[in-house]
Amino acid sequence: SKSPSPRQNMPVRYFIMKSSNSQNIEISQQKGIWSTTPSNERKLNGAFWGSSMVYLVFSVQGSGHFQGFARMCSSIGREKSQDWGSTGFGGVFKVEWIRKESIPFQFAHHLLNPWNDNRKVQ
Repeated sequence: SKSPSPRQNMPVRYFIMKSSNSQNIEISQQKGIWSTTPSNERKLNGAFWGSSMVYLVFSVQGSGHFQGFARMCSSIGREKSQDWGSTGFGGVFKVEWIRKESIPFQFAHHLLNPWNDNRKVQ
């Protein structure tokens, strides 16, 4: 399903998406898709339909860096992708990569997450 037109007076939502490996990030950047665990799907779909925009900030676990960020362009469907070659992922959804760059966490240490005990965003 296609993203609704931007809705004014609706919040913009941001999520940190952790990947277990860099290959998943590369696949996402090449194909403009992402898949996450079923436990994350409801939260992301709710944000997609209840926000003006949803941004996903990607990081490979243990890398100490962000690998870039993308905009969520569709809700999460039931169709699964074999691209990741791993079970445990839910449906695929479209993303539009805005920035593809490795950025060390220390560049964002001034950002604190009020919904996570004001911990650093990383």
